[in-house]
Amino acid sequence: MRRFIHTYDNIITIEKLLQAWQEFLHDKKKKNDVILFQSKLMDNIFDLYIDLKNKTYVHGGYKAFNISDPKPRQIHKAMVRDRLLHHLIYQEFYGYFDSKFIYDSYSCRIEKGTHRSINRFRQMIRIVSKNSAKTCFVLKCDIRKFFANIDHNILKDILTKHVKDEDIIWLLEQIINSFHTNTDISDSVYIQNDTLSAMAENVSLKGLPLGNLTSQLLVNIYMNEFDQYIKHKLKVKYYIRYADDFVVLSDDKEYLENTLKVMKEFLETKLKLNMHPDKVFIKTIYSGVDFLGWVHFPKHRVLRTATKRRMFRNINKNPKPNTIQSYLGMLSHGNAYKLKRKIKENKI
Repeated sequence: MRRFIHTYDNIITIEKLLQAWQEFLHDKKKKNDVILFQSKLMDNIFDLYIDLKNKTYVHGGYKAFNISDPKPRQIHKAMVRDRLLHHLIYQEFYGYFDSKFIYDSYSCRIEKGTHRSINRFRQMIRIVSKNSAKTCFVLKCDIRKFFANIDHNILKDILTKHVKDEDIIWLLEQIINSFHTNTDISDSVYIQNDTLSAMAENVSLKGLPLGNLTSQLLVNIYMNEFDQYIKHKLKVKYYIRYADDFVVLSDDKEYLENTLKVMKEFLETKLKLNMHPDKVFIKTIYSGVDFLGWVHFPKHRVLRTATKRRMFRNINKNPKPNTIQSYLGMLSHGNAYKLKRKIKENKI
């Protein structure tokens, strides 16, 4: 297997830190913490460079806040200094790891995303059903508390298969170890930095923070183990994954039932992940399959009711033209003529 060949010293240069800063700065110029960091930009970047060079870098803590769109989540925001480093790591590693991912992985990837995912789903429906001549069954799965259950040791083992430079592994560990959840104690307990040492040694280290740019890449690296197993060991032909949501299509229901058992076993034993018991089902496409905000049928798709309500709520809160245009753009990807007319006529 071709491995990541860049060295630690090649990655942490001042030039690359400045390049990462320009990427980070996009849409954040008016943030107070960003303004403060930028007021002494070169001093701050040089200090970060020295810490990285001497391997004295320590990731700071996180500021937590809650969001409820599309569902209640707790976001953890790192300090500007650390977020700058996240951008550096992302820009250095994305290209290498993205080339390892399967075609039908769509979350947080350039030229992928939800719209391409649902269009690919429609394409697979047509192929499996032979243009509605046969019954198409869809196995829909969801992983329970996805980010909170990413196992640190397993993730590090996966990374060491790709990265040979021990200093780079050390740097990646600083990011991974900066945040922990302990789902064995409580799903809502968050442990950061050196507070972990006060806990028992047998506590399982799990969790990545929703909010880190690096987390988006790391969960894809983690789940790529599952993707490769599905495609190359099980030889599943019609499979799509978007983050923790994935589907398998077939004209054989029994095949999907057997595949589900094997997938569950792999997730539990190899990745220490569990499927959500209330969000796993096998349905025919004729009955409508809920996937990525849309309910899909053989020849059309309609917006999920919860997505529709959230859209109306957000437009009422923020009826600016760019908000409305954004939702009209989203609706263009499905059968939503009446909804678009309702928005345009301001009848929501």
